[in-house]
Amino acid sequence: MRTPCVVAGLPGTWLVIECSPITTLIAPAAMLKLLVVEDHALVREGLVQTLRQLEESVEILAVADSDGASALLGQGHVFDLILLDLGLPGIDGFSCLRTFRHHYPSIPVVILSAYDDAYTVNKAMKCGAASFVPKAYSSDRLLAALREVLAGRIFPPDLLPATFVSISPHNANGGEAEPSDFGLSERQAEVLGLMACGKSNRDIAGLLGLSEGTVKIHLTAIFKALGVSSRTQAMVVIARHGIRL
Repeated sequence: MRTPCVVAGLPGTWLVIECSPITTLIAPAAMLKLLVVEDHALVREGLVQTLRQLEESVEILAVADSDGASALLGQGHVFDLILLDLGLPGIDGFSCLRTFRHHYPSIPVVILSAYDDAYTVNKAMKCGAASFVPKAYSSDRLLAALREVLAGRIFPPDLLPATFVSISPHNANGGEAEPSDFGLSERQAEVLGLMACGKSNRDIAGLLGLSEGTVKIHLTAIFKALGVSSRTQAMVVIARHGIRL
């Protein structure tokens, strides 16, 4: 009489199936693997704990900056999803997002940010984000967004008012303007780009190695060149003319 099959193995390990006289090894289903890129340790640790609720078996690697993320990706780690903080120190978050999307197009990137204004959300989605999750969201809403993305769907955030479409960063003619078209210097363009990301004068100063006074001088010159008197008005001009930042 044939010997009954005996199955042995732990979750996430190889299964040993013995059906005398043959022994077969069957690989387990691939474990979900996530990368968290967040510079604040407390937030990073909290995210790791929350993400463990996605599945019973999930591997989460967490780093504090884009260099750490690039190092892991360069070592050949294959991730199912990257959760990226838009406000990392020392680098424009949008540039980091574009880099990941360019070099690793098969890995969806979900943006996590303390800034949730319509312009920032819209730009992140245009740069290739699979979803945008404000840090004000609950853990349940975060997990819901990630499950949608892991299922292969783009999870559009509910933060974009319909009226914003009419002043998206690409103008009605589909063209784009360069900062130099408005007489802005390279440094002024950098300041304007960070301002458009919602950075404060202090943030901009820290990122560019300038004093806050110098940042204010640059902003005054930028507003004059754009013909505006406030950040809000500058954002409208950026959107209407499709200024590349």
